[in-house]
Amino acid sequence: MAAGRPAPADTPGPAAVAVRRLLDLLAADAPAQELAAQPARLRAAGADPADLTWTEAATGAALTVRRVLDQYRRREAELVALYDTAGDLAGLRDLDAVLRAIVRRARTLLGADVAYLTLNDPAARDTFMRVTDGSVSAAFQQLRLGLGEGLGGLVAQTARPYASRDYRTDARFHHTGAIDDGVAEEGLRGILGVPLRVGEEIIGVLFAADRTPREFTPDAIALLGSLADHAAVAIDTARLLEGQRTALARVEAANETARAHSEALRRASDAHDRLTKLVLRGAGIDDVAAEIATLLGGGLAVHDTDGSELARADTDPVTPRAEALAASRADGRAVLADSQWTCAVLAGTEPLGSITLTRRTDLSEADRRLFERAALVTALLLLMRRSVAETEDRVRGELLDDLLAGPSPAARWDSGSLTLRARRLGVDLNRPHAVAVLDCDPSLRSRLTAETARRARFLDGLAGTRQGHAVLLVPCDRPGTLAATLAADLTRVLGSPVTVGAAGPGHGPDRLPAIHAEALRCLRALHALDRTGDGADIADLGFLGVLLGNRADVAPYVERVLGPVLAYDAERGTELLRTLRAYYEQGTSLSRAKEALHVHVNTVVQRLDRVAQLLGPDWNTPARALETQLALRLLQLTRDADAGPGARPGPCGA
Repeated sequence: MAAGRPAPADTPGPAAVAVRRLLDLLAADAPAQELAAQPARLRAAGADPADLTWTEAATGAALTVRRVLDQYRRREAELVALYDTAGDLAGLRDLDAVLRAIVRRARTLLGADVAYLTLNDPAARDTFMRVTDGSVSAAFQQLRLGLGEGLGGLVAQTARPYASRDYRTDARFHHTGAIDDGVAEEGLRGILGVPLRVGEEIIGVLFAADRTPREFTPDAIALLGSLADHAAVAIDTARLLEGQRTALARVEAANETARAHSEALRRASDAHDRLTKLVLRGAGIDDVAAEIATLLGGGLAVHDTDGSELARADTDPVTPRAEALAASRADGRAVLADSQWTCAVLAGTEPLGSITLTRRTDLSEADRRLFERAALVTALLLLMRRSVAETEDRVRGELLDDLLAGPSPAARWDSGSLTLRARRLGVDLNRPHAVAVLDCDPSLRSRLTAETARRARFLDGLAGTRQGHAVLLVPCDRPGTLAATLAADLTRVLGSPVTVGAAGPGHGPDRLPAIHAEALRCLRALHALDRTGDGADIADLGFLGVLLGNRADVAPYVERVLGPVLAYDAERGTELLRTLRAYYEQGTSLSRAKEALHVHVNTVVQRLDRVAQLLGPDWNTPARALETQLALRLLQLTRDADAGPGARPGPCGA
């Protein structure tokens, strides 16, 4: 082409070239800066104004297209992200995992420094921080916002999204010290919050925040709102699933409890049947105790109401704990104390005894109920034993009544047949026997009768009632000791004073009526002497016993009062007894006593000092002096009656 010739008509001009360039840049997804640079290049090339104007207009249109394409791409990316988020949230079942996924995706989608989520508390009427992502402040992570307080409280109250370019200086919101301190410690400035809505209910607020001031565009607000909508559905679904899992777990737990309860009932019923059959077959308390110990895998001891052991299996001797036994009697349940279980054995409200389980401190509820059933079976056995014992006691009581009645014109009384009847019941009347008559508060007499009968079985004796009093006949040659022991033991068992008068011993049925009469006189004397709750025989009553008893009581009384003085005179040939008699006969005057004895007054004093050493420092008190003078007089009468001058009564007679 020759120089200076015009370009062919089909050759594009500068403006067309610029437009083509703009189109190529758009197709290549070039940055907006490349598009905006085209007019400048054309101007530099010396393009005419018309081409330049046309190119600038085309560049503006290209930039607009680029912005729209960018918006579509961004929107597409957001939609893809929301779709992915919905898929992720739909796959989650754990509420905590759902909440963490929501705030993490919110932070990513909005490119925020921090994202967090609060949930509403209807009871407290506030909203509290539940999950954070990107947070570094502990105080911020524990914030609670009252409805209407701060940006989040306002969103929770109004159910509308709110954004602040710089929350610290934004006066639109109700600032509080706690909220501002938490936000300042976290370093937040720009904050966006949108409601989490399920139907008409606002369940919380989703936030995105930056540590620098930030303008949140409508697109950003819409994006976080869309994520909040997905999140609210996911939260509600997770809550429903969690509620269903909880309900299912409760149903399974209830089913397991029902199965365990059913198994416990079956086991308890089988055990009850085994124990009941054992009792009905006539097994003893030892057999039942062994069976209970086997069923519970421990050791077992059965005790009577007074704590005495009735049976024991696979355990060392144990003592029921008083506090545990009292608690068990009160509510009818087994009680654990000091590594052993105790259960009261009751017939209604009447205590029959107790059972104690050892080597099993870890009883399950089922085993505990089984142990309590064992107490019921033990009660059945003890009641059966008591019924048999009561029948036997009735027979033994009838025999005792016949023995104590003595011969009478209205009834035939044969000592031989009585001896035979006693032998059939295991009582040998040829052995020395004592009779004890017992008395207590009238309201407790039935219990006293039962306890007396129990001791009669234990002591191989007989028990019954006569003249309104419980009576006990047992082999014994020390009736005073027997009476004192019975009074102390039965007072403790009944919790009320029991008075016991005793007499004896005697051989054969012929002596028993008189012994019983003497024991009854002793009981009455104890009451007269205001010794209720005490136990004694005639010998223990001193000179009163001599008055109530017979002549056979004189020698033991004299020996008890003057024995040491008599023995001293007999061994050393002294005259302490003569001096003592003269002292009292002369009205306790030393001067008149020395004249009667024809000795020096110092001799009288020395002899009386020796008497004090032998009889005790209280020998001359009014009560002791009375007994001493009575013993001196009885000794003199006995010696006169026996016509044995200088004779001295021994311990068994004059």
